[in-house]
Amino acid sequence: MPAMLPAPADTDRRLAAVLPSAIASLTGEPTASGPSFALPRARSAAVLLVDGLGTANLAARRGHARYLTAVLGKRDAVRTVFPSTTAAAIATFATGADPGRHGLVGYRTLVPERDILANQLNGWEAGLIQPDWQRRPTLFETSAEYGVTSFAVGAPRYADSGFTRAVLRGAEYRAGASIEDRFAIARELLDEVDGALVYLYVPELDQLAHAEGWESDRWLAALERLDAAVMGLGERMPRGAGMLVTADHGVVDIPASRHVFVDRDPGLVDGVRHVGGEPRNVALYFEPGLDASDREALVARWRDAEGDRAWIITRDEVIDAGLFGVVDDDVRPRIGDLLVAARAGVAYYDSREENRQAERMIGQHGSLSDEESRVPLARFGAYAKP
Repeated sequence: MPAMLPAPADTDRRLAAVLPSAIASLTGEPTASGPSFALPRARSAAVLLVDGLGTANLAARRGHARYLTAVLGKRDAVRTVFPSTTAAAIATFATGADPGRHGLVGYRTLVPERDILANQLNGWEAGLIQPDWQRRPTLFETSAEYGVTSFAVGAPRYADSGFTRAVLRGAEYRAGASIEDRFAIARELLDEVDGALVYLYVPELDQLAHAEGWESDRWLAALERLDAAVMGLGERMPRGAGMLVTADHGVVDIPASRHVFVDRDPGLVDGVRHVGGEPRNVALYFEPGLDASDREALVARWRDAEGDRAWIITRDEVIDAGLFGVVDDDVRPRIGDLLVAARAGVAYYDSREENRQAERMIGQHGSLSDEESRVPLARFGAYAKP
């Protein structure tokens, strides 16, 4: 049996509720899709999503983010999705639906009809994923029915990406090269457009965490820039405007000495057709013809070898546990037959991969730990707590 899975309390707020709550504050009506929590009414709203800023990361460096952390109490957090990875999390944020419904269930997942693995962030450009792969309407689309005008403010490189088109449909994209540029654009939109919903995306911290680690000096400098930008907007919010600050996942640093190569033990890859997912949450897809006894033996070998430092979870177990939410029939085969979600400070790799650049990454995420799955929810302007 797998190690007991962590089970967040039912009262924990979820990332899926953040955008619906902002929309409800603008319209006075609950959204047609997605959960929500109560916010004061607002004339316009900004929702900032910082890629790769967990509550643990922020708490450890609170002296370098004094403005942001000053408003955060112990309960000012939400749980992101499983797996705690950008493609799945932002799709949930933008649709209000769990990964089992929108269909982006990991970083690299199986495209069943083509028997290939596809990167969920750039597989669209590579022609590996079709436009309808993301299966749900976005909240930007549905909120237009309530008179909300939506904008997405992000880096120029993402303006017309396939992932952007899939998860930000219904929002007008405005590009800003730097963190400061993007905050300035958001400020103008909040000031000029009544009923504006402004989604503001900051990828820099995640990029630096992957390259140098979240404990690096450059990551710390980026956090200070972010805090200054949040303060600049928070102190000059247009009257009646509210701002929420959240994230898609947290980050843990994994040194190369803690890399585990799954192919070094032939018994762990015998019967495995594809090794997908990502280093903190590997998705193993079995050979289609593998019979039941061989499947059970493969799962048992994984539990014997790695069960002390990872949750080893079959597809049926992860669905029964509700970690992907309700899973639609068309989405089920996209999930690995076996998931290896790191519990200890390790990352899993396959040395047979043609492209091994991922092994250079220091900052990692994707698993179920609090460090990876618990993210902040800060409120400013009309949303500020009394």
